[in-house]
Amino acid sequence: MVAFAFFYLLATYLVVPNIAPIFGRERIKESDLVQAHSFFYRLANRNYVRTELNDVIQNVAYKFEKQNDGIKLIYLDANFPFFDGFPLLPHLSHNDGRKVDISFVYKHQNGQLTNMKPSVSGYGIYQEPTADEYDQILKCKGAGYWQYDFPKYLTFARINNEIAFSEEGTQELVNKIANQKEVSKIFIEPHLRGRLGLIDPKIRFHGCRAVRHDDHIHFQIR
Repeated sequence: MVAFAFFYLLATYLVVPNIAPIFGRERIKESDLVQAHSFFYRLANRNYVRTELNDVIQNVAYKFEKQNDGIKLIYLDANFPFFDGFPLLPHLSHNDGRKVDISFVYKHQNGQLTNMKPSVSGYGIYQEPTADEYDQILKCKGAGYWQYDFPKYLTFARINNEIAFSEEGTQELVNKIANQKEVSKIFIEPHLRGRLGLIDPKIRFHGCRAVRHDDHIHFQIR
């Protein structure tokens, strides 16, 4: 077991980063502006993207932090380092280096934005539709897509109960992503698109075969 852990870490941090460029991918560049929500995404090699997407991530992070001092762009799942078409379960489309999931923005009770998140994994804590909002979740589950809210089982514990979803911060982040010309699609749940007043045509519904997107933002490049 110790030997396996040693060789796995050796491969993850020394071998894989040098082979991934052959497949057109590289690790997401982490800095004071960009950070993985959990070491798991780095350890499991789920943090690889094409150079063009890496550049978009850095640009968005820079522009967002410039207006929100100290607030980082926190990423979740991206892609594996090798082979187009190799599935990054449980995702349907994170298989070509062009996709990444980004955490919502949260705030303290005094309204100040924070880098803290509400779950260990970064997934599964939903911003549920209100009674007055369109409920795509109910529609998808009613049509038999049982997996639609499966990530609620993947939180690996709820944490930081004192923070709350920031509508203003998340709206600003999504719009900054949409303003990047390289971005082709952004997925967020329809009720949040309406609530946050998001009107860019890149922002769309992802389909019932995926999982719900009121716990994170998915975006991709062409």
